[in-house]
Amino acid sequence: MQPFSAAIGLGNPHLQTLLPRFIRRQPLFTPITQRLEIPDDDFVDLAWTEQPDLTNHHQPLMILLHGLEGSFNSPYANGLLMAAKQQGWLGVMMHFRGCSGELNRHPQSYHSGDIKDVRFFIQWLRQQFPQRPLMAVGVSLGGNVLINYLANYPDNSELIAAQAISPPLNLASCSDRIQQGFSRVYQRYLLTSLKRTVAQKIERHPYTMPINRQQLASINNVWQFDQAVTAPLHGFKNADDYYQRCSGLQQLTNITQPLRIIHAQDDPFMNNDVIPSQPLPTNIRYDLSTTGGHVGFISGSLLKPQFWLEQTVPKWFQHQLALHQS
Repeated sequence: MQPFSAAIGLGNPHLQTLLPRFIRRQPLFTPITQRLEIPDDDFVDLAWTEQPDLTNHHQPLMILLHGLEGSFNSPYANGLLMAAKQQGWLGVMMHFRGCSGELNRHPQSYHSGDIKDVRFFIQWLRQQFPQRPLMAVGVSLGGNVLINYLANYPDNSELIAAQAISPPLNLASCSDRIQQGFSRVYQRYLLTSLKRTVAQKIERHPYTMPINRQQLASINNVWQFDQAVTAPLHGFKNADDYYQRCSGLQQLTNITQPLRIIHAQDDPFMNNDVIPSQPLPTNIRYDLSTTGGHVGFISGSLLKPQFWLEQTVPKWFQHQLALHQS
């Protein structure tokens, strides 16, 4: 497996993090979309690489879980799905509730430890495709969700293998880190998106939302948002309880499926607290590069930048598929 090497002149963590948005302004393809109704009378929207062929029983299927406030339009999302398509696999991304451009029906949306919708979605996929090998890749928040999912279903995850890219495995330390230095720019961007959604929900559910518009306006950082919105809305005592219960780091030893974790040491969303300090089980491969930023990993050169993730993720899954089929 080729280790990551940043493009010459593009080693800065913020350049790595931001460049994908400038290099890839438009999605690489137009997805086939589908709305999946879920048991509590809400919905999630799916983005497929092609119209699924229910008669094809052996085509591998790669599932993608996106990051906080991400969507199919996020450069990494359509890029990784396109990489799956180029392998001849079927790719599908489940938008977390409210992330597909339309407000979901309930006050609750999604969070870093929310695996209910993922469980329903994967079981639904298994019913549709009883024989296909299923693989999953989670990016940032989606990576932490995927790790929680694997730890909760060690014997029946339905997945042959999984990869987590830049997962915030220690939520408390990531919440602190994003309040420091230039990382506050990312915090402001995420908060603007989160607060916009919550403002719409306050309008739609004025009596069930835990805060009002005035309180929402006074929120200035991710911890305050999680304290005032995420925690009370999803059954946690407070932000610290949410962080403690949903951080993926403590779950790693419960995972039995083949899992690969990809981190960059210079990730501006994180610090060394996300790096596992305990010995990991042999089924977990941990790849830590010096550079790469947050879900950046731009290699190649200044004139010909390459999305390293779109090469390395399919390569590792190919290896897992070969082991599964042997």
